[in-house]
Amino acid sequence: MKLRIRDLREDHDLNQTQVAKLLGCTQQTYSRYETGEITIDIYNLIKLADFYQTSCDYLLGITNEPKPYQRI
Repeated sequence: MKLRIRDLREDHDLNQTQVAKLLGCTQQTYSRYETGEITIDIYNLIKLADFYQTSCDYLLGITNEPKPYQRI
């Protein structure tokens, strides 16, 4: 499964170190998330969805709609 996290990071002119700091992980770990070498945990996936103002489904490539869902 190809995550969209690299594209979003680049679209926001961020580097891996900046996003890793947001998630509380190392740049190396974040790089491995982007390449799919390791699976991103649900908590960090939610953090990224909130940060990029999108849905986890969009980050995971399940939907092409970047607009986040309305929260209940």
